[in-house]
Order: sequence, then C-alpha cells, then structure tokens
Amino acid sequence: MFKAKVLGTFSSAHSLREYQGDCERLHGHNYRVEVAVEAEKLDNIGIVMDFRELKKKLKEIMDELDHCFLNELPAFSKDNPSAENIALYIYRRFEADLSQKVRMAEVTVWENDGSCVTYSE
Repeated sequence: MFKAKVLGTFSSAHSLREYQGDCERLHGHNYRVEVAVEAEKLDNIGIVMDFRELKKKLKEIMDELDHCFLNELPAFSKDNPSAENIALYIYRRFEADLSQKVRMAEVTVWENDGSCVTYSE
C-alpha cells in the first residue's frame, strides 16, 4: 500500500455550541491540515497521485474555510465546527473528487502544535 500526503493551513474562528468552558466563546485557530490518499499500485509513471493535484484540491477546500466564522457555514449550521467535524468535512469533500484507483486514507486537523484529530474510514 502506498500513501501520499499533503499539508495546508487556514485561519478561522468558531465557537463550540453547548460546550461548558472557554471554547463556547468566539475564538480562532491557525489550523494545519494533513490529507493522505492511498493506492495499492502506482500509476504508469510510478506515483500514487500528482502532488500538485492533491495540493490544488486541498487549497480549494481550505479557501472555503479560511478567514471566516465557521459556525455560519452551511456545513456547520447544525454540527459544531470542532476539529473532529472539520476533519470529517474535509475528508468527504476530498473523497468526492478522487479516481477509483486512489482512495482517501485519512485527514488530520491540528488546532495548534499540541492538539490534533485524525479521521479515517
């Protein structure tokens, strides 16, 4: 099994509804996102997927999340914009555009240098 990963960053604000503590108030993060895709075999030129394609797709998704109040986005109107739900959102968005030969492995969302969440199926 081969796995290819790309990293990206975005900055956004959010508040966690019904959270008992400081995170219920409006606050922000400089998120770091790691997306990994995998394939059992390499393509005809010996790669899992072109890094440029992976970075482009990740940037498209992160541009939607960058410098906004996440709670106001349709994706988080009911679900809290927690790191867990952000990872799930990015995973599903990314997965929708992959070829059949490449599949999602995981998405990791870092809120800071010491705290992250990874989602995989």
